[in-house]
Amino acid sequence: MADHPVSSSEDLEVTLSMKERLGMSAGGFASNLVWNAMGSYILFYYTDVIGIAPALLSTMMLLVRLLDGGADIGMGMLVDRTHTKYGKARPWIKWLAIPFGLSSMLLFSVPNLGAPGSFIYATVTYVVVNLIYTGISIPSSTLPALVTKSQYERSVLNIVNTILSTLASLLVLTVVLPMVRMFGNGRMGWFITFAIFGAIATILFYVTFYSSNERVTESTVKKDDVPFKIGFKALFSNKYWVIITLLLVFAFLSMGIGSSVALYFTTYIMKDAEFLGTISVVSRIPAILVMAFVCAPLVKHIGKRNAVMIGCFVNIIGKAIMLLNMSDPTTIIISSFVLGIGGGLLGAGSFAFLADTVEYGEWHSGVRTEGLIFSAASFGLKVGMGFATAIVGWGLAYFGYKSGAPTQSAQAIKGIEVLYIWVPMLLNLVQMVLLYFYKLDKMYPQIMADLKERNVADQAQESQD
Repeated sequence: MADHPVSSSEDLEVTLSMKERLGMSAGGFASNLVWNAMGSYILFYYTDVIGIAPALLSTMMLLVRLLDGGADIGMGMLVDRTHTKYGKARPWIKWLAIPFGLSSMLLFSVPNLGAPGSFIYATVTYVVVNLIYTGISIPSSTLPALVTKSQYERSVLNIVNTILSTLASLLVLTVVLPMVRMFGNGRMGWFITFAIFGAIATILFYVTFYSSNERVTESTVKKDDVPFKIGFKALFSNKYWVIITLLLVFAFLSMGIGSSVALYFTTYIMKDAEFLGTISVVSRIPAILVMAFVCAPLVKHIGKRNAVMIGCFVNIIGKAIMLLNMSDPTTIIISSFVLGIGGGLLGAGSFAFLADTVEYGEWHSGVRTEGLIFSAASFGLKVGMGFATAIVGWGLAYFGYKSGAPTQSAQAIKGIEVLYIWVPMLLNLVQMVLLYFYKLDKMYPQIMADLKERNVADQAQESQD
């Protein structure tokens, strides 16, 4: 694979090999080892292992995510202004692979420093992890827009990435608790477990770096360094970017709340903490199968927007099934299976939507800023995930949850039910409403034809000058 970007125009809508798809998606697997751990275990780890009050933690996490959101914008600007022999996004993946692995180890390494000391250590390491995650996730998310301009190929790449990310989530949710127990429980068990995950993540990011190739470069599209003011104005005039960013905010808010409270649900309502592993297997396997065999042909026939809308509706049904009997394992397994199907359909869209808004933005305003588009969307995701953790922490505190208590009050149990079932149902409904206004799937072929014609005219003008 060449380190220098390919510049011939015929490569812009190239069909990627499965090797390149898997290699690029290895980074998604790596980042989700930490992302899902943060979403699924960090609040429980801080409250029930370290003993920090949930309301205090939730406020801290929200503030950190808001602060980190500003770093997303800065990172997007850096990506847009990066010019190396490796491209724009790939070098950042190479440079930050090792810091990412080390920071993920530190996240679950809170020493016994007393309540104030433990909280300070947790805050500092949480800030570090979020900043480094931003530094490597923005380039990773931008990469699909730089390797091909094929809308369908981006969708396939998004599906492969989501499959591997789902496998990472499955791994985290099924092996973490047994690994922690195997390594002695308590603080040391958590540290060793995530030291292993951090090492794996580092290796996988290097796989992404060496297996990818940026083809959509300054030499293949009309692109100069865009001043931030102009890029920012163009960003918010891109109506489909606004819709998809809001969609992702609510999607990650829903997923964040569900994953953050899942361990509380299995611990205090189902009375079996490790049933979380069963739920994960039952939901992730149909999700992977749907993404592997259903999403690509479905997207080709009805488009990403309609496929994701169906997924949201299926998720609402899946959550509603839980209400039949929340403590019955069979009911929860059936519900989880349905949720897996819905989640698999959601994998047809997400960041593939964003990649398409890059072309729409260039077509609409004449300004192309991949890094800013993905970083600003990532800012929205951070806000969504930050509020997800905060809502869970504040909600648990409001309903009277007691950290580390063997049993909880009826009011606290009701709060867990509301957070785990009712809130995600509402957020899925909001996503369906947003997607109703998304029409870019139908417009995209004409947009690409117009951009190709515009680029040919620009190149002809430049040759005359």
